[in-house]
Amino acid sequence: MASTVHSSLTHPDFEIFDASSIGLRESEQWADVIVFQGHLLATHKWLKDSEKIIVADIYDPMHLEQLEQGKDRSWSDRVSLGLDVVTVLNDQILRADFMVCASDKQRDFWMGQLAGMGRINPATYDQDASLRSLLDVVPFGLDATPPVQRRHAIKGTIPGISAEDKVILWGGGIYNWFDPLTLIRAVAELHKRRPNVRLFFLGVKHPNPNVPTMQMSYDAQNLAKELGLLGSVVFFNEGWVPYDERADYILDADVGVSTHLDHLETAFSFRTRILDYLWGSLPIVSTAGDTFAEIIEHHELGRVVAPQDVAGLESALESVLFDDVEHAATVDRVKSFAATMTWERVLQPLVTYCLTGERAPDLARKMILAGLDKQISLQTRVDGLEQSFSWRITAPVRAVTGLFRRFRG
Repeated sequence: MASTVHSSLTHPDFEIFDASSIGLRESEQWADVIVFQGHLLATHKWLKDSEKIIVADIYDPMHLEQLEQGKDRSWSDRVSLGLDVVTVLNDQILRADFMVCASDKQRDFWMGQLAGMGRINPATYDQDASLRSLLDVVPFGLDATPPVQRRHAIKGTIPGISAEDKVILWGGGIYNWFDPLTLIRAVAELHKRRPNVRLFFLGVKHPNPNVPTMQMSYDAQNLAKELGLLGSVVFFNEGWVPYDERADYILDADVGVSTHLDHLETAFSFRTRILDYLWGSLPIVSTAGDTFAEIIEHHELGRVVAPQDVAGLESALESVLFDDVEHAATVDRVKSFAATMTWERVLQPLVTYCLTGERAPDLARKMILAGLDKQISLQTRVDGLEQSFSWRITAPVRAVTGLFRRFRG
């Protein structure tokens, strides 16, 4: 497995190695199928010309995420970043022989984008009218081996949380598209009747330096402080729990929670932190509106409440935490459902494609796609303009103008 950044991970069955631009070129030569997620094609543009089979994991609708993530930036930055992300995703859609996403709801969303880019065409349709051979659902999975607790990481360990307390776990980072504020207010109300309730945020500072601490994280900590709950009822883990140690935290919790705001990112999200709740057999309390909320309701894995409903969230948490009969029954249902989400099961469409798949028929025929046609035309015009005498002679003027605009912005 090649990584474009340093990794200290090891595996007994295969090598994990750093791949710089040169290393990646060597890997591309011996690979039969290249599976990637993120900005790989944007940072290594030569891969788009590879004749190898390329699989793009588009589980993350980054262009929707960016609408919330960049809210605190200037208007020009928001517009520019949004366009950049759309370009990154469109490049993947135009080049990938096969794509995977996280849910059927996401697949419907992506199919619209594929249609707009010309990937739904006679060649791909005639090969497979369902288009599953072009875009299928392969969500994140969970380890089939149940978690084992080696130590108590929260109860009886964190000052202010005893072994008898009821712990609500926020199992990941705090980002702008989440809603920890409603949760903290609900816990504040619940604590008045149930003094042994505790809320623990698992991670504040992301280990990836490219993922900044977002405003919502500061707002959550400030609210807990204003309400007099910080360090006594509401707790924030300032670091990031190592992946191999997360079971020690999950198994010290009584319920997992995921609360978010009502916006576009929510509708097409797939909250991977909820898989840890499933793995640890935790009942789940979630805000309505995303894919997992529908799963939670359908399979009775916990409770779902309306966005920003403090009273409803308080009631749901109390019911799941303090009704012993409901809690035990929910744990059993979570265990049963978790068995359907193991990696061995959810990866089957991807594994099958890697073993039997071929180049996408429209790409093999080198068809001119709708998005690609416009891109080629624009690039041709830009190349011609940049090679002109007038463009070269006016370069200093454009540079000064650009600096002035950035200064004003």
